[in-house]
Amino acid sequence: QVQLVESGGGLVQAGGSLRLSCAASGRTFSSYAMGWFRQAPGKEREFVAAISWSGGRTDYVDSVMGRFTISRDNAKNTVHLQMNSLKPEDTAVYYCAAPRNSYYYTGSTLSKYVYWGQGTQVTVSS
Repeated sequence: QVQLVESGGGLVQAGGSLRLSCAASGRTFSSYAMGWFRQAPGKEREFVAAISWSGGRTDYVDSVMGRFTISRDNAKNTVHLQMNSLKPEDTAVYYCAAPRNSYYYTGSTLSKYVYWGQGTQVTVSS
């Protein structure tokens, strides 16, 4: 059974940084793309970033381009989201997610992700 556990959220002032981590277990991590999504109160869950199984391809939503970096450590079964220059509008619950199929790049398409973590809260104060 695939399990995803996020960590690293918290309260930070605008302009600050946080690094989120997602630990995966239950299958061969290095064969699967991974994604980060977020959901703010009263809003739909939205794509933030995705990374291919090798780490060779990454994609970001425009609003975080140049501020956030997704990376992965296949030896440690972990994917990270480094968030710099945080803004109050980045406040949300952040989720990591994984697709069902291996060697399949899911990119920004939420419906293609079937495994989800429990989420970690990120709050950015102004």
